[in-house]
Amino acid sequence: GHVDFAAQLNDYAAERLSAFKRTGDLSALTDATKMLQQAADLTPLSHPNLPCFLDNLGNSFFFRFDGTGELSDIHHAIAVQQRAVDLTPMGHPKLPNYLTNLGNSFSYRSERTGDLSDISHAIALQQKAADLTPVGHADLPDYLNNLGNAFIGRFERVGELSDLAEAIEVQQKVVELTPAGHVDLPVYLNNLGKSLICGFERTGELSFIAAAIEAQWKAVDLTPTGHADLPARLNNLGVSFTRHFPRTREPSDIVHAISLQQKAVDLTPTGHADQLGYLNNLGVSFQLRFTSSGDIGFLESSLRYYKAAATPTVGPPRARLTAAKSWARILIQHRPQSGEVIHAFDTALGLVSLIAGLEQTVEGRYTQLENTSGLALEAAAAACTLDRPDKALEWLEQGRCLVWSQLNHLRTPLDDLRIQSENLAQRIADVSKALETAGSSRGQSNVDMSLEQKISIEDKARTHLDLARKWDELLKTARGIPGFGSFLMPLPCSTIMQHLPESGPIVVINIDSGRCDALALLTGKDEPLHIPLPNFSTLTYRSVLESQLRGHNFRSRDLELRGARPLPIGKRHKDLPMHQVLRGLFEEVVKPKVDRTTGKVPPRLWWCPTGPLSFLPLHAAGIYRGSNQESVFDYVVSSYTPTVTALTDRVKSSHLVDSKASGLFLTSQPSVPGACSIPGTTKEVRSIFERAEGRGVKVLKIEGDEMTVGECLEHMQRFSCIHLACHGEQNAAEPLRSRFLFHQGSLELGTILKSNLKRADLAFLSACQTSTGKETLSDEAVHLAAGMLAAGYRRVVGTMWSIGDEAAQDVATSFYEYLLTREGEDGADNFDGTHSALALHHATQKLRLSLDDSERSLLTWIPFVHFGL
Repeated sequence: GHVDFAAQLNDYAAERLSAFKRTGDLSALTDATKMLQQAADLTPLSHPNLPCFLDNLGNSFFFRFDGTGELSDIHHAIAVQQRAVDLTPMGHPKLPNYLTNLGNSFSYRSERTGDLSDISHAIALQQKAADLTPVGHADLPDYLNNLGNAFIGRFERVGELSDLAEAIEVQQKVVELTPAGHVDLPVYLNNLGKSLICGFERTGELSFIAAAIEAQWKAVDLTPTGHADLPARLNNLGVSFTRHFPRTREPSDIVHAISLQQKAVDLTPTGHADQLGYLNNLGVSFQLRFTSSGDIGFLESSLRYYKAAATPTVGPPRARLTAAKSWARILIQHRPQSGEVIHAFDTALGLVSLIAGLEQTVEGRYTQLENTSGLALEAAAAACTLDRPDKALEWLEQGRCLVWSQLNHLRTPLDDLRIQSENLAQRIADVSKALETAGSSRGQSNVDMSLEQKISIEDKARTHLDLARKWDELLKTARGIPGFGSFLMPLPCSTIMQHLPESGPIVVINIDSGRCDALALLTGKDEPLHIPLPNFSTLTYRSVLESQLRGHNFRSRDLELRGARPLPIGKRHKDLPMHQVLRGLFEEVVKPKVDRTTGKVPPRLWWCPTGPLSFLPLHAAGIYRGSNQESVFDYVVSSYTPTVTALTDRVKSSHLVDSKASGLFLTSQPSVPGACSIPGTTKEVRSIFERAEGRGVKVLKIEGDEMTVGECLEHMQRFSCIHLACHGEQNAAEPLRSRFLFHQGSLELGTILKSNLKRADLAFLSACQTSTGKETLSDEAVHLAAGMLAAGYRRVVGTMWSIGDEAAQDVATSFYEYLLTREGEDGADNFDGTHSALALHHATQKLRLSLDDSERSLLTWIPFVHFGL
């Protein structure tokens, strides 16, 4: 019957699983999974075999997750293994085994997702499995080992010393319970060594690392020559000696480290994914030896091994990036004028675009890339030291704002390729994913699993080399398609400089801990004009500005933040920090570029700031007190751009607004549930509506709960210009979840990006952050404005921090008055944002002149900024 057939399927699946463990053939694993799923489906709920079939099915999903990294597989594993546990009565001899397997799956999922509740579940399950197993049982050491691994996993995330103590105690017990000669004793010793190393790193106690080295030496001694795990155990022992050396300064430590790590490299076939980590660790050890001895030969060796780990086409991109950064940084420190600096940073920044994986969602890519932007700034500073402003520009464009750069083109390069060749695009995505996960499969922690080698070390190396060759072949094929010659390649400086705006320069300012530089991009020039900024200190200015924002409570647009009014003369403050910030910015950053860029100052200037400078108001820099007052306003009309290509792409595709779409859509949302009331938005929108209607502009106004989110999107597609007078929330961690709050819901940036906004021209965001207790700093504020540029808008007006309700009304009204008076000047009857930068310049000046020179007044008119053309 069905039950007998299910048992046969389970047996066949076991054979296919064994084949997978011997060969690494994923098709065998797929076969086993299908058979086990069928066996479970055919088995009645009350049948005693069902828990066993479910546990086996869960293990097959677990193996698949371990091999491919597909998150859905570990979700499936946990679901079916949980059913196996639930269906097994207390006292059943298989229950501890089911519990430990479920615990392992929770541990792996926690490692991938960072969910702390998963690792806590894992500890509870492993503890229960151990508690249910009598002393002397053959499987007890394995269950305790899994428990120790779970404790150390939580310690590495939370840092609670009690978890570390539990891990070490449990793993020491495992070693004591395991007889000499047992096949898994080296595994247990190695895990104990890892926990002891964690103890040393946390406490600095030398006794921890001494015990770790002792355990790891035993693990190495017990591992036979030719064993697949020997290189890893040699490497781990070498790393322990490397960590020991800075504390003891004992030369024998670093000699041991290098000898062991060299053996690990020699025993690992070229092309094996693990070899890169071993080479990188050798680089670290030789760097330490050079630092302690001054022997230039050790520096040469360190550079050689870092380079060897960074430059192969095989190996996980993250491991290669780690090595490339070390290679570049040691060169900067010891050989800053070496031409190899260019090679090192080219390698590092070339890897940055790979670490997120082409198969990931935009949100996933952002998560992976958010900590890499500093590398581009570091590289650009090194290029400036070498007097290579061309490379500085290329690297800044290549390594900064990566997600926004992708979004600015609306589709990723892979999506563009998919239109030409669905099959090729999918193959590139598959190989990219396989390259990232190759070499990341972890050793099995279950005794039954560890008795069979999953795949030989030689097979792993061959598989990885094959993937790398496929990757190169696929890229070559893609670049052979017309229009895809530079597919997944960074733009050269000459291409970036081709479509600069005619009306003024773009000024890129690079901020690095070692130096600060400006790059002025002018039409007609082949490369940027390099202007060093030797006296600039952004961090000081940023801390002053943050303090001022907190002190004046510039957090949200509400009635308490109405426009600042002039103070009586006797009460005006003198020499407050905000004036010093603006003066410093003007004298140290702005004036050198205004003086150098051209004799006749152009009417427009685009700022492209980096790092902490992104928060500072360059457009408002100036001297606002004393007899020699001057400011940026006296020289240029300022705009911002998140990257150079975000602007040049708009210049390249410049076009008149479609007459059918020309018009203005306005909405006010004064009373959103859960947010403070902003009644001024209603007056603001009605005033703009009357002026636009009076000039014959196609205009639509919808207020409050009259509008749904869907209707807003529909109107954004119909009208070239939009004005959103509402609350906005900006999400720094997940920028695509930044949103505008409406009475009937919220409109997320991610939703806007998916819309067809081919007619988009101008977006005026009269909106601000409302999350309490958190200052709305510009690295967040830029997200929403830059995101609207990425959605297709050519020009965006936004704010650097929160604004007052009354100030918002004043600026918006003056802005549209100016824009409407300039309508038609270019020979077109359409309403558009061509003069929006001038309009904002005019409106901000008008507000500024109505206020005094107090700190609060400065913070009232400064935040209004223009992005794009």
